[in-house]
Amino acid sequence: MSNLSTGSCLCGAVHFEYSGEPVFSGNCHCRDCQRSSGSAFTPALFVPEENVSISGAVKYYESKADSGNAISRGFCPNCGSQLFARLEIMPKMLGLRAGTLDDPSNFHPKVNFFTSSASHWDHMNPDLPTYPKSPR
Repeated sequence: MSNLSTGSCLCGAVHFEYSGEPVFSGNCHCRDCQRSSGSAFTPALFVPEENVSISGAVKYYESKADSGNAISRGFCPNCGSQLFARLEIMPKMLGLRAGTLDDPSNFHPKVNFFTSSASHWDHMNPDLPTYPKSPR
């Protein structure tokens, strides 16, 4: 893989690497992302799954997103770090949690979405476009 970026979970049992530029990157403020991250939003970037190599065991939990579509969240079964997301509406893409990147400065969000669910104490970057629901 050229142009390689890497990341891992908290305990180091799961590592990943990917090549190329993200197809999409943004901050999701939906209630599911708030609950699953324990924070105001989930910062994520999406790359073609074929450009990602994963080592270590990953467990997935599937639920219905606020949109009604399926989302499968991948995490380390040892430490519980969320690493990945597979969205029904973005087949063949893999979402990577920005906080799991070895160099999180590689994350450059382009949008804030599901802002209708954003917490009042969450101060978003005013330079980014915002969408009350999905940007699609």
